[in-house]
Amino acid sequence: MIQAILVFNNHGKPRLVRFYQHFPEEIQQQIVRETFHLVLKRDDNICNFLEGGSLIGGSDYKLIYRHYATLYFVFCVDSSESELGILDLIQVFVETLDKCFENVCELDLIFHMDKVHYILQEVVMGGMVLETNMNEIVAQIEAQNRLEKSEGGALG
Repeated sequence: MIQAILVFNNHGKPRLVRFYQHFPEEIQQQIVRETFHLVLKRDDNICNFLEGGSLIGGSDYKLIYRHYATLYFVFCVDSSESELGILDLIQVFVETLDKCFENVCELDLIFHMDKVHYILQEVVMGGMVLETNMNEIVAQIEAQNRLEKSEGGALG
């Protein structure tokens, strides 16, 4: 099961934080900091899997991450998840963001946080993977966009 999804920039600023297990906010912030430091100190040519930090469960959990341009996408998962499956899921999530925002960048995550969360909910809900087919995800998002436009037209 996925315990948390964290996206932060090269300076450790969180851009997307989603926990599927309850932690007090102060602990969540410590987890983000600890995860950033664990991932940042790794070389780019090293494997993208590492043991979870002490705050999120240590050796019972794994951090699986990808670094794209200025953003780190980190999934914290328990031992029941496949590392390669999660790497593929990160790729699907990023490619979906890319399609929806036409070459996604950090500013898209900042200014369109609601849309980013909606996309994430199409992929993962409650810590469980819902959909891995990017075309299905994009179709759902386009349907949501059409619905929002039709409601906006009815109100205006």
